[in-house]
Amino acid sequence: MQRHKVIPAIYLLIEKEKQILLQRRYHTGYKDGEYGLVSGHVDQGEPAITALIREAEEEIGIKIKKENVELIYTLFRKSEYEEERLDLFFKVNSWAGDIENKEPNKCDDLQWFDKTNLPNNTITYINKVLQDIKQKINYGEWGW
Repeated sequence: MQRHKVIPAIYLLIEKEKQILLQRRYHTGYKDGEYGLVSGHVDQGEPAITALIREAEEEIGIKIKKENVELIYTLFRKSEYEEERLDLFFKVNSWAGDIENKEPNKCDDLQWFDKTNLPNNTITYINKVLQDIKQKINYGEWGW
């Protein structure tokens, strides 16, 4: 039996004053027009927190220190394309710099939303993860 391969990804959960930062995907080929968290793939040979720090700077222009992140949720997911994915959700407690959209070719809106009133076009599994986190659940499965 061949061992299966899992695709790892990281997600940034950034909050302030009971609001959460979401971005609307644009021209990516995946969930375009829907809101999600700042996220990205973990590159081959790259630790997950290093990927988180890299993606934060690339996508929204902030610098994060390793000691200011906390793993708060893990999602084992089967995508629409039958890929098995391991999604790691990190809460970012503090950062340096101003948040801005650094990838307007992939994101056409970046804004804060009230955590109790997310947009209707939030990516479905992201909505489920955020609901689980609110209920102090730290692991989930999706798409099986």
